[in-house]
Amino acid sequence: MIEISAHQSPINNQLAVTGSKSESNRLLLLNQLFENVLKLENVSNSEDSQLMQKALANKTDLIDIHHAGTAMRFLTAYYSIQADREVTLTGSERMKQRPIKVLVDALNNLGAEISYQENEGFPPLQIKGKKLTQDSITIPSNISSQYITALCLVGTKLPTGLTINLDGKIISIPYIQMTIQLLNKVGINAVFEGNTITIPFTAAIQPQTLQVESDWSSASYYYSLIALSKNSEIKISTYFEDSLQGDSDLQKIYAENFGIDSNFENGVLTLKNNPEFQFKELIELNLINTPDIAQTIAATCVGLKLKCHLTGLETLKIKETDRLVALKNELEKFGAQISITDDALTIENYTSYTEIPTIETYNDHRMAMCMAPLAQLFTIRIKDEMVVEKSYPTFWEDWKQLGFEIKSI
Repeated sequence: MIEISAHQSPINNQLAVTGSKSESNRLLLLNQLFENVLKLENVSNSEDSQLMQKALANKTDLIDIHHAGTAMRFLTAYYSIQADREVTLTGSERMKQRPIKVLVDALNNLGAEISYQENEGFPPLQIKGKKLTQDSITIPSNISSQYITALCLVGTKLPTGLTINLDGKIISIPYIQMTIQLLNKVGINAVFEGNTITIPFTAAIQPQTLQVESDWSSASYYYSLIALSKNSEIKISTYFEDSLQGDSDLQKIYAENFGIDSNFENGVLTLKNNPEFQFKELIELNLINTPDIAQTIAATCVGLKLKCHLTGLETLKIKETDRLVALKNELEKFGAQISITDDALTIENYTSYTEIPTIETYNDHRMAMCMAPLAQLFTIRIKDEMVVEKSYPTFWEDWKQLGFEIKSI
């Protein structure tokens, strides 16, 4: 457990944030599918991306991806098309509780041979790789975008390509769009129109160098920190105004609700307070397209003692933990009165509290990081702080650079 407290205000500093885990893992799998013709720069140094790279290089028949949910989904699809190779794909105890049935059913309907080793619908999986001959699949669209992305990526190697028909209301659209845009960027003419995705068979792509943009969900913690500070400024790199990442909506969300200005110059994003900003009585946001920043937004509201109603959060229940329950449990330690449903979180009011809050992290990297900005206002304690390695291994070192005192308890 660590104890965090602020030692300087206002904050004025510059940091380099690791590359996007979402972009990195898509490009790592694409590169593997196309015989490593891409030179990737600023690849995420997250544990998830490191596990992805190790798994892709693993020649044995047992692949353990620990807590890496993205790797589990992407590699399930990848190994299903590796003809004449049989692997067991497994992970941590929490990973064995995370559903994967929709993706497995879709792949099996395309001709794959995937079976469950323990519980129906959950890892570990036994995958017998083979050539898939079907070229069309219909799947529910109110599922994790990672299932859809996994199908898009391997669809490039199916003999006649792949048409994916999405049935119903689509959630996490920006993550699907990111996949399509990355495919387009490397020269694959993928198309996403309405509820249909068309992926053409692609024999080869041209060698090229791609720079992975830094992670916008990681940027959210700096938006929150500036929102909880006065007269402060942080510069973070490498970020672009025309980002492929849906979480770049942070710019608009934090400008309109917390008074944070965003400015870009040569890949450097500057965040600072707008001194003229007036807060609303109630913040209402539908985060259906940006669920990964919901925890940060909720924590920012608690730090500022703002009421909020956040919706579109149905996917938070199947992440590293049930993030809605976790948020309610931990933010109530700061005096927040919170109610949750299956897809929403509401902060209704505040009461006082006296003890130094000790935050449980639930083996969830975002629970640790979303709470850290609150140390600008109060001394806080965070258990199992190294969960941040999943997506942002240098997080605590960067916060020390910002002037925070962090000590083990």
